[in-house]
Amino acid sequence: MPYITAGDFRKGITFEMDNTVQVIVDFLHVKPGKGAAFVRAKIRNVMTGGVIERTFNPNEKFETALIERKKMTYSYNDGDFYYFMDEETYEQVPLGAELVKDALNFIKENDVCDIAFYKGNAFSCEPQNFVELKVIEADPGIAGATAQPGTKNATLETGYKIQVPLFVNEGDTIRVDTREGIYMSRV
Repeated sequence: MPYITAGDFRKGITFEMDNTVQVIVDFLHVKPGKGAAFVRAKIRNVMTGGVIERTFNPNEKFETALIERKKMTYSYNDGDFYYFMDEETYEQVPLGAELVKDALNFIKENDVCDIAFYKGNAFSCEPQNFVELKVIEADPGIAGATAQPGTKNATLETGYKIQVPLFVNEGDTIRVDTREGIYMSRV
């Protein structure tokens, strides 16, 4: 396996530390006037999502972690597991509810997701950045309030609750930014 030193840290690099996989969220190389240089980094555990800040000696070595990402299609839920199909091999991969709970706000059957694997084990399920979902329930808008700014509550077909402009009605299809969980436009 290739190694990386803390002096070579950059955003997005994954490495193994204390038998866990970490990804660098932010980093700063510090060279004080007195004393040795060091690297201050904010790192996130890719399995648990926990973020910590830590300082490293620039010469510390870590094994790089190779993360495999696959586009997979959400097939169905059998009550315990959510099944995703590999688009190349047609292999079905079951994922637990804890792993996909955030993605379920924005995906429905036959939607494509990015599944991340480390050593053959899935640890992350991310929907596409923008999805189109139908509004199944919306607070009533105010008649004639099409030009004035304002929002109201709406529920999407996945059950996700979102703020939408006053002109959006039940039955409309809207585009949602899944990274922020916000309304983008009406389709």
